[in-house]
Formats: sequence, C-alpha cells, structure tokens
Amino acid sequence: MDFEKLAAARYSVRAYKNDPVPDEILNRILDAARNAPTAGNKQPFRIIVIRTAGRQEELGRVYGREWFTQAPLVIAICAVTDEAWVRKFDDKCYSFVDAAIVFDHLILAAADLGLGTCWIAAFDPAAAREVLVLPEGVEPVAFTPLGYAADELKPKQRKEQAVLIKYEHW
Repeated sequence: MDFEKLAAARYSVRAYKNDPVPDEILNRILDAARNAPTAGNKQPFRIIVIRTAGRQEELGRVYGREWFTQAPLVIAICAVTDEAWVRKFDDKCYSFVDAAIVFDHLILAAADLGLGTCWIAAFDPAAAREVLVLPEGVEPVAFTPLGYAADELKPKQRKEQAVLIKYEHW
C-alpha cells in the first residue's frame, strides 16, 4: 500500500475479532517499531506484548472499555526515561516523543498488514504500572489492542490544512 492510502485507511478500531495474529505478522509489526527513529538513536522505549486471553479483568483495570480486550493482543509502549536523549538548552527529555514515534510506526505497520489498532492514552497509569510490573524510571505511554477489525472505517473528520499548517511564522 502506498503511504497516502495507508494514512487514509488507518483508523481507530473499536471492535475486534478474536482471530489469532500469526507470530510472523506480529514480528513484522514489532520490527517496524524497532526501526523507528529516536532522538540520538537512544531507543529509550520498551514494547510489552500482552495476550488478552484470561486477562480481560486485569487489563480492564488499565482501560475499562470492553473492546480493549476483544483482540487477542494488547500492546503497551513504555518510555525508559534514564535512557533518553535530553535537549541541553532546557533539559527536555525526549523519551515520550520517541515512544510516540515508535508507537506510530507500530500502528501504521499493523494497518499495512491488515490489522486494527486504537491508540489509547486515557488509561489508568497506576493500574498500568501494576499490571505491567514496571520498574522505577519506566513510564507507560500508550496502549493499543492489536487484532483484526470487526468494524469498518467511518468517514474521518480532519481539520483543513489551512487551519493546521503555518508557513514562516505563526
């Protein structure tokens, strides 16, 4: 699929089939994420692949929507802050930016391979820390179910370029 078609076709899936995701497909998606650019190539992230079977109640503590655990997998992206590049002018840590870039690669690769995802930031971070058994210095950034869609793309609503894009200055 060419990139413009991929970007237009990708959508936030909120209903999933429970069909398994073949390991070969999962590994291709994870490799696309691994190859994403990060500041200074520090790669300050970890991806956690969670099989949902039998864990619906536990994962429901992280994000309570039923469709969150319909897919056979849930993917978490975490930032490892101590490993991140830091901008010297203002000490801005780029771990969350890097994790977001990696997650976007993962989600686009999934769409390209016919799988659905839904970027979730509205999760309970304390529950996520417990469920994922995260050590100090590792922060959960986002989650997505990963599986085959049981719904269909509805028309996307996006602001016009003229509203979002500025040239030369604000």
